[in-house]
Amino acid sequence: MMKYVVPALMLLLVGCSASEDLPVQKAQQARIGPAHSLDMEQLCRQNAAHRYNTGVQQIDVIGFEHYQGSYEMRGVTPRREAFVCAFDTEGQFLHLSMR
Repeated sequence: MMKYVVPALMLLLVGCSASEDLPVQKAQQARIGPAHSLDMEQLCRQNAAHRYNTGVQQIDVIGFEHYQGSYEMRGVTPRREAFVCAFDTEGQFLHLSMR
């Protein structure tokens, strides 16, 4: 009986140590197109204009950053008050932060 256990254990250990090359799964990222980014910019401008009590056309968007789980759009008001609009990976508005 012992002569069958040792080869079985060796076979089991070899099977455990062998690694298969599995494909690496990567997170899918939503791609924001130009039209959608313009919609995001307009939404950011509207929210900032409402928050800072000014006209939409007076809001300057000066930066657009893509992070792993979100997008951020930076801007300033006519009074040089800085703000950041945050969007999720699909481009849905999350919040407006003063900076």
